[in-house]
Amino acid sequence: MASSNYIPKNPDTIDCNIEKTLDVIGGKWAFLVLRELFCGTRRFGELQRLIPAVSPRALTSTLRHMEEKGVLERKVYPTVPVTVEYTLTPKGEDLHQIIKEMKLWAARWT
Repeated sequence: MASSNYIPKNPDTIDCNIEKTLDVIGGKWAFLVLRELFCGTRRFGELQRLIPAVSPRALTSTLRHMEEKGVLERKVYPTVPVTVEYTLTPKGEDLHQIIKEMKLWAARWT
């Protein structure tokens, strides 16, 4: 496993890695979903209430994408109605510092 201080010597590799990261967090709603999940496990309905501008369809799409990328995990409970919870994986938690740095940059420059 690569060290967290690893910086590739080839600039093309860096660009490629940035594109890979943006593929995971670049969606319109992904940042807001991440923000909520950094606080802990959330149910679908909670996420809808916490991000009122997102449609159920867009939220579902974002959550599926992030699950496919290994950023969050979806747990289904066999209740009536079905309860679904979303939790960040270690890979998702690792994005916290990146998001913090982006917030600091925006506060400074926008």
